[in-house]
Amino acid sequence: MFDRRVYMSLIIMILTVYSIRVIPFIIFRKEIKNKWIRSFLYYVPYVTLSVMTFPAIINATSSVWAGAAALGTGIVISLIGGDLFTVAISACVAVFLTELFI
Repeated sequence: MFDRRVYMSLIIMILTVYSIRVIPFIIFRKEIKNKWIRSFLYYVPYVTLSVMTFPAIINATSSVWAGAAALGTGIVISLIGGDLFTVAISACVAVFLTELFI
């Protein structure tokens, strides 16, 4: 049922994910004391999440403008103190209204 290429792809993916998780433990055995490196590593998860999320927000709708409206609405609502549910609902409403009028 499964081709040999499927198993090879799975093995390559497993090794890639495992090596990404293990290599930092092998390289950095001591505590990192450099402030610049510590601050850089602090923001890496946020940047990675942003790089994966922002293109998906823009391209998830049928119109780029609706995605941009959802992104802008989400940013504004979060800056004025909205919680995650409020931001998500307001972004959905922005997409609905934008696609309704475009």
